[in-house]
Amino acid sequence: MAPASHPAKPAAAPGIRLLPLFLRNFVRNRETGLVLVAIVVGLLSGVLVAAISSLSQVSHALLFDIPFDAHLSATGVISWQRTLLVPMLGGLVLALIGLYFARRVKGQQLADAIEANALYGGRVSFRGSLLISIQTLLSNGFGGSVGLEAGYTQICSMFGSHVGQRLAARRNDMRLLVACGAAGAISAAFSAPLAGAFYAFEVVLGAYTSAGLVPVIASAVTAWLVARQLTHQSFLMVPGFPSPVSVEMIGQTVLIGTICAFVSILVMLAVAFSERCFQRITVFKGFLRPILGGLLLGGLALLTPTVLGAGHGAMQILLVSNPTWLLLTTTIVFKILASAISLGSGFRGGLFFASLFLGALIGQLYSIVLTGPLPTLALQPGTAAIAALAALGTGVLGAPFSMVCLALEITGDFSVTVGAVVASSVCALIVRELFGYSFATWRFHLRGEVIRGPQDIGWVRQMSAASLMRTDFENALTTMPIGEAQKLFSPAQVRQIVLRDPSGIYAGIVPAATLHSVANQDDEQLGSLAQQQDECLLPTTPVREILKAFERSEADVLAVVDRTDHRATIGTLSESHVLRTYGEELERRNQELFSR
Repeated sequence: MAPASHPAKPAAAPGIRLLPLFLRNFVRNRETGLVLVAIVVGLLSGVLVAAISSLSQVSHALLFDIPFDAHLSATGVISWQRTLLVPMLGGLVLALIGLYFARRVKGQQLADAIEANALYGGRVSFRGSLLISIQTLLSNGFGGSVGLEAGYTQICSMFGSHVGQRLAARRNDMRLLVACGAAGAISAAFSAPLAGAFYAFEVVLGAYTSAGLVPVIASAVTAWLVARQLTHQSFLMVPGFPSPVSVEMIGQTVLIGTICAFVSILVMLAVAFSERCFQRITVFKGFLRPILGGLLLGGLALLTPTVLGAGHGAMQILLVSNPTWLLLTTTIVFKILASAISLGSGFRGGLFFASLFLGALIGQLYSIVLTGPLPTLALQPGTAAIAALAALGTGVLGAPFSMVCLALEITGDFSVTVGAVVASSVCALIVRELFGYSFATWRFHLRGEVIRGPQDIGWVRQMSAASLMRTDFENALTTMPIGEAQKLFSPAQVRQIVLRDPSGIYAGIVPAATLHSVANQDDEQLGSLAQQQDECLLPTTPVREILKAFERSEADVLAVVDRTDHRATIGTLSESHVLRTYGEELERRNQELFSR
């Protein structure tokens, strides 16, 4: 009697222990199961965001000798010694961490949520994410002009991915759980569940789908509820009263969106320029870069402490204190310099809150400057600030609807968000037309990665000539007489013959139709009919490059050779087969995206 067969255990990542089978099946087969997992991810996200935020506050209090409930950027009583030396000490700590982990954690292990969803099917490294989150916390804790949002999204997305891996989730469900983690992180950080949800759709998933709506919303709302209980959160106080909606108001928000578009491009280019400058410092293998960055940051902080940390306190104070145009201008310039220096020198973090801070100041500056010559026409400072906040955030992050929701949720005032809608839309259009990148995709571009968003292209990279080729092909020597080849290869059975020279090197392809159209040349060598002698593929050639090769050569079939220095034929690949397989896989991925 044959032994009973057992279902094959699904493959798991090394070191990942799968959860019980009934749980895995419940999540894979029932949408309710996925929603419950999303709630768990949201719960973890709320706790993690509250913990990291509290640790940052404690770090600021201990290192800069300020009250525990005070914001670093809004404190003007820090001694000059701490202002100058603490960022340098932070740079030293980051340099030591980077030196220790340089070879231990690299490549895919350092992928963020966007890269993981685009290339790796939602698989986020536990060790790499923990390292990135610690580096972000240290960078912010030592006064680096970076926000904690990058650390929030990294650690929360990692837990979403980790839970998905333990459940042996499908590729699309894994990507969705990563988005749930990011949604929970932003929702908890800003007390903005709508902004968190749409941040996940726009930045981490790259598409809004009805199948993903409930899990993402569930995670965002859960994280918001948890963070509300663990941290003190309040609305952003907006000065003045909202400007009434009018043609003039819409026209001015269009102008604000245009200004913010160019500033957002400037900020991203400034960070890239700073990175190039610091990369030239090769002493001790770049060990001195973050230390020098900390020194420069401390020097700027001596001029204005608003450059320290993310800038939460400074933004609120500047919004309600009626500052002068000169103070706003210098703060904007110094904050751009501080963020570029911090990120370029090796401090870990992002531009999420910096873009909101800069946008609010630019809007306020616009209102103050225009109030002088046109006091009755100028927008109210609060309206202009929120419009610019949403616009600059859109330009840097590439998430217009998320920024509009954030403007609504952090102010609690629907009327001021009308300008935010217009300014964000204009800014998004201009940045896409003139620059084409968000901050995240711009940094991918600088690394040489062809990633324009979080859309899943990892499966495209997995399709290569080796996985698509046929290995059963007819071949012959170039020295074979044409007459003998006509007798050997029937046109009813063979479509093409791959040629090889006497040393076994690929020498071209002869279509069967071409072979049998030749008359009175029986003694000529088969090599005289060869085509595509110089056009062939390698086993690692990705599908997009394969399609370009077919278009360039105008061939129906190409040979696949083992390597460039040997060129022994190992298979053939037809254009029709590539297009059919690519289309079928694309259709399957789209079905997975829009339905479970």
